[in-house]
This record gives sequence, structure tokens and C-alpha cells, in this order.
Amino acid sequence: MMEFKYCPQCGEKLELREIGDEGLMPFCNQCKVPYFDWFGQCIIAAVVNEYGEIALLKQSGVSKSYWGLVAGYIKRGETLEETAIREVEEETGQLVEKIEYISSYYYEKKELLMAGFKCEVKKREFNISKEIDEVEWYTFEKAKELLREGSIARRLFESVSIVS
Repeated sequence: MMEFKYCPQCGEKLELREIGDEGLMPFCNQCKVPYFDWFGQCIIAAVVNEYGEIALLKQSGVSKSYWGLVAGYIKRGETLEETAIREVEEETGQLVEKIEYISSYYYEKKELLMAGFKCEVKKREFNISKEIDEVEWYTFEKAKELLREGSIARRLFESVSIVS
């Protein structure tokens, strides 16, 4: 998380000031601007094909034992939807035909705000990126067994399976 200590505009050291309902906030006396803490933003996507299967992936940098969903950071200038479409293609080689926003999730461990999407694709051969160890199509029934209970991937999966 980025905590502002100095004004990014003028460089003046920020002081804590009571800002309405927000409470004490870092404030620049010279620019007359409050600054809110900044944390990471990324997407998480449930990739579903026309046969009712969902793509699950393994990434040793994330978990050695559990399967997960496509996820990735937003690049400067991208919308949430553009990020989801790009990440699905980069990580699985699947082309998104329809995208639907499902919900947002806060991942406390890494201080990330994750925007969750359902991405519909026409099933094709996987073409995975170097950062992914394995990707497989699973039925929703089997996917429920493979996604860790309580994880953000599992929560998004459960919302998508209700919608599907």
C-alpha cells in the first residue's frame, strides 16, 4: 500500500487534518489537497466455455496445492474490462467473447482490490504464459472441489455458478 507522506505535486510534507467524515487524512497545506492511501488493483476472472466448463490454473508463485482463476494487475491506461480480456488471453490463450462484471473483493493479505468478472469464451486449445504452470477445463462440480474454500477464487466461482 502506498501511504502519502509528501505532496506528489509540490513536495511539501503532509500534515494530518480532519477531513469531514474521513477522519484524519494526510493534507497538503500549500496545495489544499487531501491524499488517500493507495493500494493495488487487479482483476480476477472466471473463464467459462460454451460447454459449461471453467478454466482453472495452477501457478506455483500463488499456491502449490490449490487451483485458481485468471488474475492480473491493471496496467496504466487500461479499463478493468480491458485488463480482464488481456489477462485471459495472456494466461490461457482463450479469446473473450462476452464479459460480465460480478463483484469486487478485497484481498487483505496483499492489500489488493480485485474486480471479479465472468468471461465467456469458445473453447480452444490452451496457449499458456510462462507464469502459469498448468491450465485445465473442469466441470463446475469438479471445480468446486479444487478451489480452496473461502478463497476469492472460490467466492467468485460461487457467484458465477449461481449466475450461470
